Amino acid sequence: MEFKDYYTTMGLTRDAAPEDIKRAYRKLARKYHPDVSKEKNAEARFKETAEAYEVLGDPEKRAAYDRLGADYRAGQEFRPPPEWNARQQAGGAAFSAGGDADHSDFFESLFKGMGGAATGRGGRGASFDMHGHDQHARIQIDIEDSYRSASRTLQLRVPEADDSGQVRLQERTIEFAIPKGIRAGQHIRLAGQGAPGIGQGSPGDLYLDVEFLPNRLYRADGADVYMDLPVAPWEAALGAEVEAPTPTGRVEVKIPAGSAAGRKLRLKGRGLPGKTPGDFYFVLQLALPPGDSESAKKVYADMAVAFKAFKPRAHLEDPT
Repeated sequence: MEFKDYYTTMGLTRDAAPEDIKRAYRKLARKYHPDVSKEKNAEARFKETAEAYEVLGDPEKRAAYDRLGADYRAGQEFRPPPEWNARQQAGGAAFSAGGDADHSDFFESLFKGMGGAATGRGGRGASFDMHGHDQHARIQIDIEDSYRSASRTLQLRVPEADDSGQVRLQERTIEFAIPKGIRAGQHIRLAGQGAPGIGQGSPGDLYLDVEFLPNRLYRADGADVYMDLPVAPWEAALGAEVEAPTPTGRVEVKIPAGSAAGRKLRLKGRGLPGKTPGDFYFVLQLALPPGDSESAKKVYADMAVAFKAFKPRAHLEDPT
């Protein structure tokens, strides 16, 4: 079925006050009442307005609708969440449409267990309980945070319905721990920190979707971590032992003789920690000394003579 945007139907924004909803309903009801209106499709528009007011004019229904429909737009394909239907099948309150009210399938799929008069003017059936919706937020952490357990504080602005059913943005501060070994693309679940439940329903969970901040030294690919390691030409050609940093401390790295730029040197199990830890890779990059002095220029000139047969662009030559 299609999702119905009751706020759009009534020409309102989602933060409309209860008195604004009442005024909008009176205005639209006069405009589209079938007995007096000459508007095209007046009867259908009148029914749509009455249905929208039944939901938005009742604080309990409005709170349920706001939490359920926060991620939907008018006309979008919609299905109620499993816990909603499960409650109805378990025997919720009898549906009271207030006479011969003609509701849409969308309305009945959501509110047939809530009761209340068709006009939504304060009539209610038995209490309606629903588990709060899960929410998501994106966080960026340093790659080093994945190597150690760290705690962070997060400030969120979240929509919450007050006692009158009006939705307002509230500031919330949450302190949480970063699990050791967390990877980019994974999430941290904070139980009970999502949207509040309706009635006696428990709150949903908050999922923090993890991204790594850009790092001047390290980059991650899954559980593996990479670092470009500059080496001098003679270190690559003759071999050497050099000192280099890693997220867990500095190490001695053995450069094999005859190494070329782009060669990867692996430290097994030194990537992101976990049940199956990743590996850490040094990616060799040739660092050339500047030819900014007469002695340096002479060395390069001597190299040009010594390596006259060397063709650095041989792979670019036309094979034909």
